[in-house]
Amino acid sequence: MLRRSTDDQPFARSAPLSVEEVTLQPPGPGEVLVRITAAGLCHSDLSVVNGDRPRPLPMVLGHEAAGVVEEVGAGVTDVAPGDRVVCSYVPSCGHCADCAGGHPVRCADAQAANREARLVTGRRPFRDASGAELHHHLGVSAFTELTVVSPRSLVPVPDEVPLDVAAVFGCAVLTGAGAVLNTAVVRPGEAVAVIGLGGVGISAVMAAALAGAHPVIAVDTVPAKLDAATAVGATHGVLAGDDAVEHLRELTRGGVTVAIEAAGHPGALATAYAATRSGGRIVVAGLPHPRHQISVPIASLVGEEKSILGSYMGSSVPRRDLPRLFALYAAGVLPADALVTSRSVPLDDVNAALDRLHAGTEVRQILTP
Repeated sequence: MLRRSTDDQPFARSAPLSVEEVTLQPPGPGEVLVRITAAGLCHSDLSVVNGDRPRPLPMVLGHEAAGVVEEVGAGVTDVAPGDRVVCSYVPSCGHCADCAGGHPVRCADAQAANREARLVTGRRPFRDASGAELHHHLGVSAFTELTVVSPRSLVPVPDEVPLDVAAVFGCAVLTGAGAVLNTAVVRPGEAVAVIGLGGVGISAVMAAALAGAHPVIAVDTVPAKLDAATAVGATHGVLAGDDAVEHLRELTRGGVTVAIEAAGHPGALATAYAATRSGGRIVVAGLPHPRHQISVPIASLVGEEKSILGSYMGSSVPRRDLPRLFALYAAGVLPADALVTSRSVPLDDVNAALDRLHAGTEVRQILTP
């Protein structure tokens, strides 16, 4: 549980996350009880811990997870007890203009629920030892043995997909692959650069290779991450730095067609913009602190007809896209196993795991409540 945000590192010493016994109310109408079997530790979790993404506290953290349905509330017909499911951190109402138009990530009801740290039903079913209400994280709250979610946050997982791999599809794969396939709509032969090689960035590399992009250039500050990207489809690796733009332009004879910014950092976005050729597309998939702003040379934006595209959760429709991505994984052409760098991390070790995530030595660590 996170009771206070802090950037006091190492987190193994300051211990911002505590493992506590809490109570969980049973699922109400339109809700589902899920036993969590695997939860990925993501930069979006770290950004709540360090205060980059301010959220109401105290909170049961965790938003990238897979598990098994234990119980369903009244009116739930989408899933049943025993179903293997992956969680989506953006639920949807299913009937607003954005949901009906195929853009559930823009659902105003879901965004309000996530901002207010509650379920779309309005409830916060967790209570601490004193009986005080605890906030929900992005409709999931996965760093726990059991959680209650909306059925609109759940997608069935095929038997051929292990749950510890399925967990990363709910955030990393859906966001990174979606940025390439849905937002940028990368076409065969287009030059793609992916800047920032966490779970989202590595997923974007895999999707760019799958889409037939060439070259696929991976950019990061950590050399080992360039090797990891090469192993899943990148044709080149470039160390981030003052000369990164020059290298990207040399490799592509003038600039990339698509740049995916997956670092959540203004400097990475500046690199993405500068490295993109005329008529190119810059996709912003990383989430920085709300105070960060960008400065864009308007003359080049107009004269070179560049496009800057926001991509939240990969512009995805989870119930449409996740089955497709699972099928690609099962076929052996989307190597999502490569994202999982540590399995079966005990929940008691979550603060040390945060340190490893911050240091960039891990892509995805899978917590096992």
